[in-house]
Amino acid sequence: MHNNIMAAGSRDRPPMLATGRYAQWRSRFLRYIDTRPNGDALRKCILKGPYTPTIVTTLAVPATENSPAVLEQTKVETVMNMTPENRAHFESEKKEIHLILTGIGDEIYSTVDACQTAQEMWEAIKRLQQGESLNIQDVKTNLFWEFGQFTSHDGETIESYYTRFYKMMNEMIRNNLTVATMQVNVHNSSTTSNQKVKKVNELRAERIAKNADPLALVATAQPYQVPY
Repeated sequence: MHNNIMAAGSRDRPPMLATGRYAQWRSRFLRYIDTRPNGDALRKCILKGPYTPTIVTTLAVPATENSPAVLEQTKVETVMNMTPENRAHFESEKKEIHLILTGIGDEIYSTVDACQTAQEMWEAIKRLQQGESLNIQDVKTNLFWEFGQFTSHDGETIESYYTRFYKMMNEMIRNNLTVATMQVNVHNSSTTSNQKVKKVNELRAERIAKNADPLALVATAQPYQVPY
């Protein structure tokens, strides 16, 4: 069924992502948006991110015999004074988000929907689909690594911090990572990175020494199973 949808007429809707067919879906999705109005702007949204309005500076104009002087002014760029190219990029963000969400299934929808921009969604889908080819123990180790390293970024807002956290929690739930599985000795996992294993063990030792169990938060969130 998925394969039939992927091959269906792209004039009506974007191709659907089928399991194990990420490379084909990516190629077809890019070709699909190229056929849409403002296709270049849609492509920019997923490859470069949304257009951010800049500060527009109006230079000062000296007085003349017929007109008074005009002082230099600065103001935030708006849709009204954007160039046509920048306006198309700016206005295509919501459309691109809609197209991406239309082209994915429920199994990854909750994780991708937590992203703030089309570019973040595009990268999240790529990361999730590449993860499908990993050994399950590698997935668990990578998620535990991400959990142990999780911290705020310089200048990051509270909203952004918790958005990233819930995205990580959704991935744990999606991979059936309960408190019990998170506590499995990382030495028994078939990881491909010895450096990661060593760092994970160090992080666990530090947290135990501080009597601060980070898995308590996972245990609290686990019964609800509510995606962000």
